[in-house]
Amino acid sequence: MIRINEITDKVATYIDKPDLELIQKAYIFTAQAHVGQTRLSGEPYLSHPMSVANILAEMNLDEATVAAGLLHDTVEDTKATIEEIEGLFGEEVADIVDGVTKISKMSFESKAVAQAENIRKMILAMAEDIRVLMVKLADRLHNMRTLDFQPSVKQRLISQETLEIYAPLANRLGLHRTKRELEDLCLKYLKPDVYEQIDQGVASHHTSGQAYIDKVTGLITEMLKENEIKGRVAGRTKHRYSIYTKMLQQDLGLDQIFDLIAFRIIVGSLKDCYAVLGLIHSIWKPVTGRFKDYISIPKANMYQSVHTTVIGPDGERIEIQIRTEEMNKVAEYGVAAHWQYKEKGKKGSNRDAERFTWLRQILDWQRDLQDPREFMASLRIDLFQDEVYVFTPRGDIKELPEGATPVDFAYAVHSKVGDQCAGAKVNGRLVPLGTPLKNGDRVEIITDSHRNPSRDWLKFVKTARAKTRIKQYIRTEERDRSISLAREMLEKEGRKLGVNFLKAMKDGHVHKLAEELSCSSVDELLSQVGYARLTPRKVLQKLYGMLHVGEKMPDERKAPEPVPLTPAQATEAAKPKKSEGIKISGVDDVLVRFASCCNPLPGEPIVGYISRGRGVTIHAADCPNLKELEGERMVSVSWDGVEDKPYPAKIRIVSRNFKGALSQVTSLLTSDDVNIHSGSFQSNVDGNAVMEFTVEVTNLTQLYGVLDKIRLVESVTEALRVS
Repeated sequence: MIRINEITDKVATYIDKPDLELIQKAYIFTAQAHVGQTRLSGEPYLSHPMSVANILAEMNLDEATVAAGLLHDTVEDTKATIEEIEGLFGEEVADIVDGVTKISKMSFESKAVAQAENIRKMILAMAEDIRVLMVKLADRLHNMRTLDFQPSVKQRLISQETLEIYAPLANRLGLHRTKRELEDLCLKYLKPDVYEQIDQGVASHHTSGQAYIDKVTGLITEMLKENEIKGRVAGRTKHRYSIYTKMLQQDLGLDQIFDLIAFRIIVGSLKDCYAVLGLIHSIWKPVTGRFKDYISIPKANMYQSVHTTVIGPDGERIEIQIRTEEMNKVAEYGVAAHWQYKEKGKKGSNRDAERFTWLRQILDWQRDLQDPREFMASLRIDLFQDEVYVFTPRGDIKELPEGATPVDFAYAVHSKVGDQCAGAKVNGRLVPLGTPLKNGDRVEIITDSHRNPSRDWLKFVKTARAKTRIKQYIRTEERDRSISLAREMLEKEGRKLGVNFLKAMKDGHVHKLAEELSCSSVDELLSQVGYARLTPRKVLQKLYGMLHVGEKMPDERKAPEPVPLTPAQATEAAKPKKSEGIKISGVDDVLVRFASCCNPLPGEPIVGYISRGRGVTIHAADCPNLKELEGERMVSVSWDGVEDKPYPAKIRIVSRNFKGALSQVTSLLTSDDVNIHSGSFQSNVDGNAVMEFTVEVTNLTQLYGVLDKIRLVESVTEALRVS
């Protein structure tokens, strides 16, 4: 186990006159708090906070952060309280510990919501103090290093979350060393066979290629000496996960990846960076399209370096990165190299805060996302995608995700510019709003005060900010329309039933009715009617009851004389009426239609979606189109007393192409009383025939029963239902 003296010695190397007493005091408190606790490995639990504090010291973080690393689990796993931490160690340390403490005592409806809410809380805490994330990343890094002792299922779950959230966050903060290690460890547990293959390949390449690394390093060092440039050179093999992603993206085998080796040249000044670049290109041929200048346009995480790939000695492709000592420090430690804490209670300079505009943007749009799962989806979009850098007409740089469009750019400039975006010029030429932007593009947005966001924009925008603003506008617009429609329906229906709805609104009776129906406002009540969650008749009945206590509505008092019915008509009228055999939670007397994209059948799980002007559309629960629909308009539905009538279903059958193949299949369908509504038949060059039919069945059991029989036919290789 790491000793406390090792941690304090590291802190003393980079802080002048450090407050080591604070760290020693935190160590003693933590040791006493966790006494008797052990990890799954059998080690004392104290080994974990000690390792976390050591990682933070290796990142050159301040005394308060290192102390918080020691204390980060005390509030969750021991009897210690935040108030106690604040009393002993001060508000600064307590705030970091509070931000890192997991929300294990909170209850959520699902694990997905719990994870999303935890991440949301972490992002909010980061905004107050970026050191919260530094401790959280150190905590996750040590947990990943010791993941061997967890069950395999938990290994995969933790690794997946780390790969999706924590590694990209480390990258955003410029913590490349942490990011690389997290990614490699995730690959080890998520794809152990692939990791082992790459690990062995890299090891053998390193053994056989060490002579080559020495050769190239010697040549570059000699070149620097000849040109009187002070600098140092280092060669290394790329980390496992980056090799894996390259194999995946380019569909290559390990033996087909030639640039496994990267060289780093560290020089003394900015001028020397470009001088060395020119010298490298003069002796080795650069590979077209493989030059990136992150010095003139730094990444959002402050990373600066010049990258070039050249054909080096013996025809080998090698990547070369050129940077200064300061840039190298930032490349390894990112935010930790810049986030200074010179005074107690100060959380960094204004210049430092400006470096994290992306974090402020996350906070900006997350306020509009009530559903934590939607927040997670948006966060992944912002964290995962590579960046492109484009210019405003004034020459300011805007960083956007790869594939971003002029609409994304417009929202990055200002929400109002995005809302009123009517057109765009890229490099002086008018382009469609869905055009992907490229590095260096100069973008000018044409606005029109009469224009509004379009639902079609959601098909091509990439940034979470743009998606959120567009969805927010659409929801507001649709809600306004639903309120207007509801008002019209209630006034019209009210005139028939003798209820003056407008007067009831003015007199405040509708407000009381809204409270009685558990609606927060009159507008909320009206939107419920507009979205068909409440029927106008039900609302007016309640309202009439409030206005005329004990009386019945006019249409119920003066019902017309019944017309005598025939025995057959009487029997039919006595049957309970169903909404197409569908029961809808909280809604009655509403139009129901079945989605043609999935054609749900009685017996299978279903979901209802409130469509504008078309009642409730019923989808199969696994219909892929549900992902594109608004969650707030989904309703709970179920099959209820379904009539014995035909429902359409699409099926596909693949069989050997021979005389009588079609007859075999149609005979089986006929014998099971399945009608063929329409169909197509196609012969392939491989000797197979593909038959696609829309058939009519009464329920799911009948459909899968006949498919099972078709599969038993010797010539049939595939028989399935399709959407």
